[in-house]
Amino acid sequence: MSKYEELVNQLCPSGVEYKKVADVCEISRGRVISKDFIQQNAGNYPVYSSQTENNGELGKINTYMYDGEYLTWTTDGANAGTVFYRTGKFSVTNVCGLLKVNTPHLLLRFLYYTLSVEAPKYVSSGMGNPKLMSNVMGKIKIPVPPIEVQCEIVRILDNFTELTAELTAELTAELTARKKQYDYYTEHLMNFGDNVKMLTLGEIGSVKMCKRILKEQTNKTGGIPFYKIGTFGKAPDAYITEELFEEFRAKYSYPKKGDILISCSGTIGRTVVFDGEPAYFQDSNIVWLEHDGTIVTNKYLFYCYKKQPWQISTGGTIARLYNDNILKAKIPVPPIEEQERIVEILERFDALCNDISAGLPAEIEARQKQYEYYRDKLLTFEPA
Repeated sequence: MSKYEELVNQLCPSGVEYKKVADVCEISRGRVISKDFIQQNAGNYPVYSSQTENNGELGKINTYMYDGEYLTWTTDGANAGTVFYRTGKFSVTNVCGLLKVNTPHLLLRFLYYTLSVEAPKYVSSGMGNPKLMSNVMGKIKIPVPPIEVQCEIVRILDNFTELTAELTAELTAELTARKKQYDYYTEHLMNFGDNVKMLTLGEIGSVKMCKRILKEQTNKTGGIPFYKIGTFGKAPDAYITEELFEEFRAKYSYPKKGDILISCSGTIGRTVVFDGEPAYFQDSNIVWLEHDGTIVTNKYLFYCYKKQPWQISTGGTIARLYNDNILKAKIPVPPIEEQERIVEILERFDALCNDISAGLPAEIEARQKQYEYYRDKLLTFEPA
């Protein structure tokens, strides 16, 4: 039996008391601190805002609002409900809430771990702007086990957090190194100098696209997935009927399995290998090159596209990759055998670097899930 289990069995065998945050903490908000103010009053004391990058730090000024041990949370925006543990001298902006424990029966570090799990559950997304206001934070109920149990939980989670962070840093460094290696080999393998002929894509084939689909021809419930700019390479949010799909696929241009689909708007240049599963694509916004596979293979084209410095037209109101821009793009065209050799090498690096179901990214994700599992288990108590 672990020390944690012994303490729980000894000190709270019948469950623990739950209290509202407002009953155990002083709750306040920061004040408006502009970027101009930070620039004009530069100093050594951090200013924390609603962002989560850089630990939420917006900048540093020469004065401070708080000195001690606190929790802050993001009250507005995409990161609403994110909780931070703060110590020392600092200030917070008006989109940050502030908590200070006002009872000796609650460790702030224990509260931090608890609210990291609970606070996001109370975020409201009304009017499209996520919020977690002070009155809602105050109503969140948290377990308050005996202080000895809290200390043991904090010790376990602090150690677990440190070990997880160290391992994730090592894995991330390894992944970064692999990606650099991949970039190096891509550059090396695709650099032929004057030894290989350069052809424009227009000399290789022609740009094709699906027939235009009107908004009233789509639905949100189901059928054949219809991919638009915003969902290209992601999950679809619109569908067309199977009857319309079969009609359009028979009458108009349609990609074959293995063709490389290119985004011409939005995330310009994003490429997806068409898997052949029934799907339809948004006319001129998602296109592909119809070409002779004995000259250039689709797999080789995929890597050429990833390295291609597309000439994007910006004269209109929206940046766009037009068919003419695509057809004028030049790529090196070595013999098919060399294309296949290059693809084989680069696919190995792709699998190591990018496949979330295997390799380093999956390991990083697994470690994070393992941490979250044990954290949630430690912070779950039966009410007394």
